[in-house]
Amino acid sequence: MGGAIHMIETTGTIETTDPTTGRALERFELMDAGQIDAKLDAAADCAALWSRASFEERARVLRAVAVRLRAESDSLAAGAVREMGKPIVQARAEVEKCASALDYFAEHGAAMLAAQPAPSSAKRSYVAFRPLGVLLAIMPWNFPYWQVIRAAAPALMAGNTMVLKHAANTTRCALELERIFGETGAPQGLFGALIARGDGIDKLLADPRIAAVTLTGSERAGVAVARAAGDALKKCVLELGGSDPFVVFSDADLDAAARTAVRARFQNNGESCIAAKRFLVENGVYDEFLTRFAELAGAQVVGDPMEERVQLGPCARQDLRQTVHEQVVATLRRGAHLALGGKPLEREGYFYEPTVVADVVPGMRMFEEEVFGPAAAVVRADSREHALALANASPFGLGSSLWTRDVAAAEDFAARVEAGAVFINGMVASDPRLPFGGVKRSGYGRELSAFGIHEFVNIQTVWIG
Repeated sequence: MGGAIHMIETTGTIETTDPTTGRALERFELMDAGQIDAKLDAAADCAALWSRASFEERARVLRAVAVRLRAESDSLAAGAVREMGKPIVQARAEVEKCASALDYFAEHGAAMLAAQPAPSSAKRSYVAFRPLGVLLAIMPWNFPYWQVIRAAAPALMAGNTMVLKHAANTTRCALELERIFGETGAPQGLFGALIARGDGIDKLLADPRIAAVTLTGSERAGVAVARAAGDALKKCVLELGGSDPFVVFSDADLDAAARTAVRARFQNNGESCIAAKRFLVENGVYDEFLTRFAELAGAQVVGDPMEERVQLGPCARQDLRQTVHEQVVATLRRGAHLALGGKPLEREGYFYEPTVVADVVPGMRMFEEEVFGPAAAVVRADSREHALALANASPFGLGSSLWTRDVAAAEDFAARVEAGAVFINGMVASDPRLPFGGVKRSGYGRELSAFGIHEFVNIQTVWIG
Protein backbone atom coordinates (compact mmCIF):
# COMPACT_ATOMS: atom_id res chain seq x y z
CA MET A 1 0.00 0.00 0.00
CA GLY A 2 2.43 2.66 1.16
CA GLY A 3 5.85 1.69 -0.19
CA ALA A 4 9.03 1.01 1.75
CA ILE A 5 9.65 2.95 4.94
CA HIS A 6 13.07 4.59 5.30
CA MET A 7 12.41 7.11 8.03
CA ILE A 8 13.52 5.15 11.09
CA GLU A 9 16.98 3.80 11.70
CA THR A 10 16.75 0.16 10.71
CA THR A 11 20.23 -1.18 11.42
CA GLY A 12 21.60 -2.15 14.79
CA THR A 13 20.07 -3.39 18.00
CA ILE A 14 18.27 -2.30 21.13
CA GLU A 15 19.64 -3.62 24.41
CA THR A 16 17.54 -3.57 27.55
CA THR A 17 19.03 -3.33 31.04
CA ASP A 18 17.85 -4.50 34.45
CA PRO A 19 17.86 -1.32 36.59
CA THR A 20 18.06 -3.40 39.77
CA THR A 21 21.48 -4.73 38.81
CA GLY A 22 22.66 -2.58 35.92
CA ARG A 23 23.23 -5.73 33.86
CA ALA A 24 22.02 -6.37 30.31
CA LEU A 25 18.76 -8.25 29.85
CA GLU A 26 18.02 -8.77 26.15
CA ARG A 27 19.10 -7.57 22.74
CA PHE A 28 16.59 -6.93 19.96
CA GLU A 29 17.27 -6.44 16.28
CA LEU A 30 15.73 -3.31 14.88
CA MET A 31 13.08 -3.96 12.25
CA ASP A 32 14.22 -3.28 8.72
CA ALA A 33 12.27 -1.10 6.29
CA GLY A 34 10.42 -4.06 4.85
CA GLN A 35 9.28 -5.29 8.26
CA ILE A 36 8.01 -1.86 9.26
CA ASP A 37 6.25 -1.51 5.95
CA ALA A 38 4.55 -4.88 6.43
CA LYS A 39 3.33 -3.82 9.90
CA LEU A 40 1.77 -0.67 8.49
CA ASP A 41 0.19 -2.57 5.62
CA ALA A 42 -1.32 -5.08 8.04
CA ALA A 43 -2.68 -2.30 10.25
CA ALA A 44 -4.19 -0.45 7.28
CA ASP A 45 -5.74 -3.61 5.81
CA CYS A 46 -7.19 -4.52 9.19
CA ALA A 47 -8.56 -1.00 9.68
CA ALA A 48 -10.71 -1.34 6.59
CA LEU A 49 -12.34 -4.48 8.06
CA TRP A 50 -12.31 -3.58 11.76
CA SER A 51 -14.13 -0.32 11.09
CA ARG A 52 -17.11 -2.40 9.91
CA ALA A 53 -16.97 -4.89 12.78
CA SER A 54 -19.91 -4.73 15.16
CA PHE A 55 -19.55 -3.29 18.63
CA GLU A 56 -20.18 -6.80 19.93
CA GLU A 57 -17.21 -8.19 17.98
CA ARG A 58 -14.92 -5.38 19.09
CA ALA A 59 -16.00 -5.90 22.70
CA ARG A 60 -15.36 -9.64 22.41
CA VAL A 61 -11.73 -9.03 21.44
CA LEU A 62 -11.18 -6.50 24.24
CA ARG A 63 -12.63 -8.88 26.81
CA ALA A 64 -10.49 -11.75 25.53
CA VAL A 65 -7.36 -9.65 25.93
CA ALA A 66 -8.44 -8.74 29.47
CA VAL A 67 -8.87 -12.42 30.33
CA ARG A 68 -5.39 -13.23 29.05
CA LEU A 69 -3.81 -10.32 30.90
CA ARG A 70 -5.25 -11.56 34.17
CA ALA A 71 -4.18 -15.13 33.45
CA GLU A 72 -0.60 -14.02 32.80
CA SER A 73 -0.47 -11.30 35.43
CA ASP A 74 2.48 -12.73 37.37
CA SER A 75 4.75 -13.18 34.36
CA LEU A 76 3.77 -9.87 32.78
CA ALA A 77 4.37 -8.03 36.05
CA ALA A 78 7.78 -9.66 36.43
CA GLY A 79 8.67 -8.56 32.93
CA ALA A 80 7.88 -4.95 33.75
CA VAL A 81 9.95 -5.15 36.95
CA ARG A 82 12.93 -6.52 35.05
CA GLU A 83 12.82 -3.81 32.41
CA MET A 84 11.97 -0.68 34.42
CA GLY A 85 12.22 -1.54 38.12
CA LYS A 86 8.80 -0.88 39.66
CA PRO A 87 7.86 -2.95 42.74
CA ILE A 88 6.24 -6.26 41.81
CA VAL A 89 3.04 -5.57 43.78
CA GLN A 90 2.54 -2.35 41.84
CA ALA A 91 3.33 -4.11 38.57
CA ARG A 92 0.57 -6.66 39.17
CA ALA A 93 -1.82 -3.82 39.96
CA GLU A 94 -0.89 -2.22 36.64
CA VAL A 95 -1.78 -5.38 34.73
CA GLU A 96 -5.12 -5.59 36.52
CA LYS A 97 -5.83 -1.96 35.73
CA CYS A 98 -5.25 -2.69 32.05
CA ALA A 99 -7.71 -5.58 32.16
CA SER A 100 -10.29 -3.45 33.95
CA ALA A 101 -10.00 -0.69 31.35
CA LEU A 102 -10.49 -3.17 28.51
CA ASP A 103 -13.58 -4.53 30.26
CA TYR A 104 -14.88 -1.01 30.85
CA PHE A 105 -14.71 0.06 27.21
CA ALA A 106 -16.02 -3.32 26.07
CA GLU A 107 -19.09 -2.73 28.24
CA HIS A 108 -19.65 0.99 27.70
CA GLY A 109 -18.03 1.76 24.35
CA ALA A 110 -21.11 1.07 22.24
CA ALA A 111 -23.17 3.58 24.20
CA MET A 112 -20.40 6.18 23.97
CA LEU A 113 -20.22 5.72 20.21
CA ALA A 114 -23.96 5.55 19.49
CA ALA A 115 -25.22 8.15 17.04
CA GLN A 116 -26.61 11.23 18.80
CA PRO A 117 -29.75 12.99 17.52
CA ALA A 118 -29.07 16.62 16.63
CA PRO A 119 -32.30 18.40 15.61
CA SER A 120 -31.85 21.00 12.90
CA SER A 121 -33.59 22.30 9.77
CA ALA A 122 -33.41 18.78 8.34
CA LYS A 123 -36.17 16.20 8.48
CA ARG A 124 -33.66 14.24 10.51
CA SER A 125 -30.07 14.94 11.51
CA TYR A 126 -27.64 13.27 13.83
CA VAL A 127 -23.98 13.04 14.78
CA ALA A 128 -22.15 9.77 14.14
CA PHE A 129 -18.72 8.66 15.35
CA ARG A 130 -16.66 6.95 12.64
CA PRO A 131 -13.16 5.47 13.13
CA LEU A 132 -10.18 7.30 11.63
CA GLY A 133 -7.96 4.33 10.70
CA VAL A 134 -4.46 3.48 11.95
CA LEU A 135 -3.40 5.16 15.19
CA LEU A 136 0.31 5.49 15.95
CA ALA A 137 0.95 5.24 19.69
CA ILE A 138 4.30 6.49 21.01
CA MET A 139 4.55 5.37 24.60
CA PRO A 140 6.96 5.65 27.56
CA TRP A 141 8.49 3.08 29.86
CA ASN A 142 7.17 4.08 33.29
CA PHE A 143 3.82 2.26 33.00
CA PRO A 144 4.77 -0.05 30.14
CA TYR A 145 1.38 -1.79 29.92
CA TRP A 146 -1.06 0.81 31.25
CA GLN A 147 0.08 3.69 29.05
CA VAL A 148 -0.48 1.49 26.00
CA ILE A 149 -3.82 0.00 27.00
CA ARG A 150 -5.10 3.38 28.23
CA ALA A 151 -4.80 4.56 24.62
CA ALA A 152 -5.61 1.27 22.91
CA ALA A 153 -8.83 0.26 24.68
CA PRO A 154 -10.95 3.25 23.58
CA ALA A 155 -9.26 3.56 20.18
CA LEU A 156 -9.80 -0.09 19.25
CA MET A 157 -13.36 -0.06 20.55
CA ALA A 158 -13.98 2.93 18.29
CA GLY A 159 -12.93 0.86 15.27
CA ASN A 160 -9.32 2.01 14.82
CA THR A 161 -6.22 -0.15 14.66
CA MET A 162 -2.92 0.62 16.40
CA VAL A 163 0.81 0.40 15.81
CA LEU A 164 2.96 0.91 18.90
CA LYS A 165 6.37 2.57 19.06
CA HIS A 166 7.29 1.81 22.66
CA ALA A 167 10.23 3.08 24.70
CA ALA A 168 13.38 1.11 23.89
CA ASN A 169 13.98 -0.01 27.48
CA THR A 170 10.55 -1.73 27.64
CA THR A 171 10.76 -3.53 24.31
CA ARG A 172 9.87 -6.92 25.79
CA CYS A 173 6.71 -5.46 27.33
CA ALA A 174 5.69 -4.18 23.89
CA LEU A 175 6.22 -7.60 22.33
CA GLU A 176 4.27 -9.31 25.10
CA LEU A 177 1.26 -7.09 24.43
CA GLU A 178 1.49 -7.80 20.71
CA ARG A 179 1.68 -11.53 21.43
CA ILE A 180 -1.37 -11.45 23.68
CA PHE A 181 -3.48 -9.64 21.11
CA GLY A 182 -2.39 -12.19 18.49
CA GLU A 183 -3.19 -15.17 20.69
CA THR A 184 -6.66 -14.04 21.73
CA GLY A 185 -8.30 -14.02 18.33
CA ALA A 186 -7.70 -10.40 17.37
CA PRO A 187 -7.57 -9.94 13.60
CA GLN A 188 -4.09 -9.68 12.12
CA GLY A 189 -2.94 -6.08 12.11
CA LEU A 190 -5.26 -4.87 14.88
CA PHE A 191 -2.33 -4.23 17.22
CA GLY A 192 1.33 -4.35 16.23
CA ALA A 193 4.65 -3.29 17.74
CA LEU A 194 7.41 -1.50 15.86
CA ILE A 195 10.91 -2.29 17.12
CA ALA A 196 12.66 0.86 16.04
CA ARG A 197 14.45 3.91 17.31
CA GLY A 198 12.66 7.23 17.47
CA ASP A 199 14.65 8.88 14.70
CA GLY A 200 12.50 10.01 11.81
CA ILE A 201 9.09 9.85 13.49
CA ASP A 202 8.15 12.90 11.42
CA LYS A 203 8.41 10.86 8.22
CA LEU A 204 6.47 8.00 9.75
CA LEU A 205 3.69 10.42 10.65
CA ALA A 206 3.64 11.65 7.06
CA ASP A 207 2.89 8.12 5.82
CA PRO A 208 -0.67 8.04 4.41
CA ARG A 209 -1.42 4.83 6.29
CA ILE A 210 -1.13 6.65 9.65
CA ALA A 211 -4.32 8.58 10.44
CA ALA A 212 -3.45 10.06 13.84
CA VAL A 213 -0.96 9.87 16.69
CA THR A 214 -1.08 9.72 20.48
CA LEU A 215 1.99 10.30 22.61
CA THR A 216 2.71 10.03 26.30
CA GLY A 217 6.16 11.31 27.11
CA SER A 218 8.39 14.27 27.76
CA GLU A 219 7.68 17.87 26.85
CA ARG A 220 10.52 17.70 24.32
CA ALA A 221 9.05 14.63 22.62
CA GLY A 222 5.62 16.25 22.61
CA VAL A 223 6.91 19.34 20.82
CA ALA A 224 8.57 17.20 18.14
CA VAL A 225 5.50 15.03 17.56
CA ALA A 226 3.10 17.99 17.58
CA ARG A 227 5.25 19.72 14.97
CA ALA A 228 5.34 16.61 12.78
CA ALA A 229 1.62 15.99 13.18
CA GLY A 230 0.93 19.59 12.28
CA ASP A 231 3.06 19.35 9.15
CA ALA A 232 1.10 16.22 8.17
CA LEU A 233 -2.26 17.74 9.24
CA LYS A 234 -3.02 14.77 11.46
CA LYS A 235 -4.83 14.67 14.78
CA CYS A 236 -2.69 14.17 17.85
CA VAL A 237 -3.21 13.82 21.60
CA LEU A 238 -0.31 14.64 23.90
CA GLU A 239 0.05 13.65 27.55
CA LEU A 240 3.32 15.17 28.68
CA GLY A 241 5.11 16.01 31.89
CA GLY A 242 3.74 17.28 35.15
CA SER A 243 4.86 18.98 38.33
CA ASP A 244 1.68 18.38 40.26
CA PRO A 245 0.98 20.48 43.37
CA PHE A 246 -0.18 18.72 46.53
CA VAL A 247 -1.74 21.52 48.59
CA VAL A 248 -2.23 21.11 52.34
CA PHE A 249 -4.37 23.73 54.06
CA SER A 250 -4.14 24.36 57.79
CA ASP A 251 -7.46 22.58 58.49
CA ALA A 252 -6.47 19.38 56.67
CA ASP A 253 -6.44 15.92 58.20
CA LEU A 254 -2.66 15.77 58.48
CA ASP A 255 -2.43 12.03 59.10
CA ALA A 256 -4.39 11.25 55.95
CA ALA A 257 -2.58 13.93 53.97
CA ALA A 258 0.89 12.74 55.00
CA ARG A 259 0.13 9.07 54.32
CA THR A 260 -1.29 9.86 50.92
CA ALA A 261 1.56 12.26 50.17
CA VAL A 262 4.08 9.43 50.47
CA ARG A 263 2.15 7.22 48.08
CA ALA A 264 1.45 10.11 45.71
CA ARG A 265 5.15 11.01 45.50
CA PHE A 266 6.94 7.66 45.71
CA GLN A 267 4.59 5.21 43.99
CA ASN A 268 6.15 3.72 40.86
CA ASN A 269 9.55 4.80 42.25
CA GLY A 270 8.45 8.42 41.87
CA GLU A 271 8.51 8.03 38.09
CA SER A 272 5.00 9.11 37.17
CA CYS A 273 3.75 12.13 35.29
CA ILE A 274 0.87 12.55 37.76
CA ALA A 275 2.93 11.96 40.88
CA ALA A 276 2.67 14.77 43.43
CA LYS A 277 5.92 16.66 43.11
CA ARG A 278 5.51 20.05 44.83
CA PHE A 279 4.01 19.92 48.35
CA LEU A 280 2.57 23.34 49.15
CA VAL A 281 1.77 23.58 52.86
CA GLU A 282 0.19 26.45 54.80
CA ASN A 283 2.39 27.98 57.46
CA GLY A 284 0.29 26.86 60.40
CA VAL A 285 0.87 23.15 59.75
CA TYR A 286 4.08 23.27 57.73
CA ASP A 287 6.47 21.92 60.36
CA GLU A 288 4.09 19.20 61.55
CA PHE A 289 3.34 18.02 58.02
CA LEU A 290 7.02 18.04 57.06
CA THR A 291 7.90 15.92 60.09
CA ARG A 292 5.20 13.34 59.41
CA PHE A 293 5.89 13.25 55.69
CA ALA A 294 9.64 12.75 56.11
CA GLU A 295 9.16 10.03 58.75
CA LEU A 296 6.74 8.06 56.59
CA ALA A 297 8.83 8.51 53.47
CA GLY A 298 11.92 7.27 55.30
CA ALA A 299 10.08 4.21 56.60
CA GLN A 300 9.55 2.82 53.10
CA VAL A 301 11.25 -0.47 52.28
CA VAL A 302 13.83 0.07 49.54
CA GLY A 303 15.32 -2.90 47.75
CA ASP A 304 14.94 -5.58 45.10
CA PRO A 305 11.57 -4.78 43.46
CA MET A 306 10.90 -8.48 42.90
CA GLU A 307 10.40 -8.85 46.67
CA GLU A 308 6.81 -8.51 47.85
CA ARG A 309 7.70 -6.30 50.83
CA VAL A 310 9.61 -3.70 48.80
CA GLN A 311 7.89 -0.35 48.26
CA LEU A 312 10.61 1.53 46.40
CA GLY A 313 12.83 0.10 43.70
CA PRO A 314 15.53 1.63 41.49
CA CYS A 315 15.26 4.46 39.00
CA ALA A 316 14.68 3.03 35.55
CA ARG A 317 17.99 4.23 34.10
CA GLN A 318 21.30 5.53 35.40
CA ASP A 319 20.90 8.87 33.61
CA LEU A 320 17.49 9.38 35.26
CA ARG A 321 18.98 8.82 38.72
CA GLN A 322 21.76 11.27 37.91
CA THR A 323 19.28 13.93 36.83
CA VAL A 324 17.30 13.57 40.07
CA HIS A 325 20.49 13.90 42.11
CA GLU A 326 21.56 16.99 40.19
CA GLN A 327 18.15 18.59 40.83
CA VAL A 328 18.39 17.85 44.56
CA VAL A 329 21.95 19.16 44.87
CA ALA A 330 21.21 22.31 42.89
CA THR A 331 18.15 23.03 45.03
CA LEU A 332 20.07 22.60 48.27
CA ARG A 333 22.79 24.92 47.01
CA ARG A 334 20.16 27.62 46.53
CA GLY A 335 19.21 27.48 50.21
CA ALA A 336 16.70 24.66 50.63
CA HIS A 337 17.16 22.18 53.49
CA LEU A 338 17.49 18.40 53.38
CA ALA A 339 14.89 16.67 55.53
CA LEU A 340 15.55 13.13 54.29
CA GLY A 341 17.88 11.22 51.98
CA GLY A 342 19.63 13.16 49.26
CA LYS A 343 22.00 10.75 47.55
CA PRO A 344 22.29 7.58 45.45
CA LEU A 345 22.47 4.34 47.38
CA GLU A 346 25.82 2.58 47.35
CA ARG A 347 24.72 -0.73 45.85
CA GLU A 348 24.42 -2.21 42.39
CA GLY A 349 21.64 -0.87 40.25
CA TYR A 350 20.19 2.63 40.00
CA PHE A 351 18.79 3.14 43.49
CA TYR A 352 18.23 6.57 45.03
CA GLU A 353 17.32 7.26 48.64
CA PRO A 354 13.77 8.45 49.31
CA THR A 355 14.40 12.18 49.57
CA VAL A 356 12.49 15.13 51.01
CA VAL A 357 13.78 18.67 50.46
CA ALA A 358 12.24 21.43 52.61
CA ASP A 359 11.98 25.20 52.22
CA VAL A 360 11.93 25.03 48.43
CA VAL A 361 10.95 28.30 46.75
CA PRO A 362 10.28 29.40 43.17
CA GLY A 363 13.46 29.66 41.15
CA MET A 364 14.95 26.47 42.58
CA ARG A 365 15.25 23.51 40.20
CA MET A 366 12.97 21.23 42.21
CA PHE A 367 10.25 23.86 41.99
CA GLU A 368 10.71 24.83 38.35
CA GLU A 369 11.39 21.42 36.80
CA GLU A 370 9.64 18.08 36.78
CA VAL A 371 11.42 15.74 39.20
CA PHE A 372 11.06 12.22 37.81
CA GLY A 373 12.23 10.08 40.69
CA PRO A 374 11.97 9.56 44.46
CA ALA A 375 12.51 13.13 45.64
CA ALA A 376 9.91 15.58 46.98
CA ALA A 377 9.95 19.37 47.26
CA VAL A 378 8.12 20.89 50.25
CA VAL A 379 7.14 24.56 49.89
CA ARG A 380 5.83 26.96 52.54
CA ALA A 381 2.62 28.86 51.70
CA ASP A 382 1.71 31.99 53.64
CA SER A 383 -2.01 31.67 52.89
CA ARG A 384 -4.51 29.87 50.66
CA GLU A 385 -4.16 32.56 48.02
CA HIS A 386 -0.40 32.18 48.17
CA ALA A 387 -0.81 28.42 47.79
CA LEU A 388 -2.96 28.98 44.70
CA ALA A 389 -0.35 31.27 43.21
CA LEU A 390 2.37 28.69 43.90
CA ALA A 391 0.26 25.87 42.45
CA ASN A 392 -0.20 27.78 39.20
CA ALA A 393 3.41 29.03 39.07
CA SER A 394 4.44 26.16 36.82
CA PRO A 395 4.59 25.60 33.07
CA PHE A 396 2.80 22.29 33.67
CA GLY A 397 -0.87 21.65 34.36
CA LEU A 398 -1.61 17.94 34.58
CA GLY A 399 -3.04 17.13 38.02
CA SER A 400 -3.39 18.64 41.48
CA SER A 401 -4.44 17.52 44.94
CA LEU A 402 -6.08 19.70 47.64
CA TRP A 403 -6.35 18.76 51.33
CA THR A 404 -8.87 20.51 53.59
CA ARG A 405 -11.96 19.80 55.66
CA ASP A 406 -13.76 22.69 53.92
CA VAL A 407 -14.85 20.98 50.71
CA ALA A 408 -16.89 23.95 49.50
CA ALA A 409 -13.85 26.20 49.74
CA ALA A 410 -11.78 23.54 48.00
CA GLU A 411 -14.20 23.43 45.08
CA ASP A 412 -13.90 27.19 44.71
CA PHE A 413 -10.12 26.80 44.86
CA ALA A 414 -10.28 24.00 42.26
CA ALA A 415 -12.04 26.28 39.81
CA ARG A 416 -8.94 28.48 39.76
CA VAL A 417 -6.31 25.73 39.58
CA GLU A 418 -4.69 25.45 36.14
CA ALA A 419 -4.73 21.67 35.79
CA GLY A 420 -6.57 18.95 33.91
CA ALA A 421 -7.59 17.25 37.15
CA VAL A 422 -8.20 18.39 40.72
CA PHE A 423 -8.55 15.78 43.46
CA ILE A 424 -9.92 17.00 46.79
CA ASN A 425 -8.71 14.92 49.75
CA GLY A 426 -7.42 12.22 47.44
CA MET A 427 -4.48 11.21 45.26
CA VAL A 428 -4.45 12.05 41.57
CA ALA A 429 -4.96 8.88 39.52
CA SER A 430 -6.23 7.92 36.08
CA ASP A 431 -9.60 6.16 35.91
CA PRO A 432 -11.29 4.79 32.76
CA ARG A 433 -14.53 6.50 33.83
CA LEU A 434 -12.96 9.98 33.95
CA PRO A 435 -11.19 12.06 31.28
CA PHE A 436 -7.43 12.27 31.68
CA GLY A 437 -5.08 14.93 30.32
CA GLY A 438 -3.53 18.30 30.97
CA VAL A 439 -3.20 21.94 30.00
CA LYS A 440 -0.25 24.28 29.42
CA ARG A 441 3.01 22.34 28.81
CA SER A 442 1.39 19.11 30.01
CA GLY A 443 -0.17 18.63 26.59
CA TYR A 444 -3.65 18.64 25.11
CA GLY A 445 -6.49 16.31 24.31
CA ARG A 446 -8.00 13.74 26.63
CA GLU A 447 -7.72 10.01 27.18
CA LEU A 448 -10.25 7.66 28.78
CA SER A 449 -14.02 8.11 29.33
CA ALA A 450 -16.35 9.26 26.56
CA PHE A 451 -14.09 12.27 25.99
CA GLY A 452 -11.14 10.01 25.26
CA ILE A 453 -12.97 7.65 22.94
CA HIS A 454 -14.13 10.63 20.88
CA GLU A 455 -10.60 11.94 20.34
CA PHE A 456 -9.83 9.49 17.55
CA VAL A 457 -13.06 9.40 15.59
CA ASN A 458 -14.52 11.38 12.72
CA ILE A 459 -17.37 13.27 14.40
CA GLN A 460 -19.62 13.19 11.37
CA THR A 461 -22.79 15.24 10.83
CA VAL A 462 -25.51 13.41 8.90
CA TRP A 463 -28.27 15.69 7.52
CA ILE A 464 -31.35 14.22 5.83
CA GLY A 465 -33.57 16.61 3.83
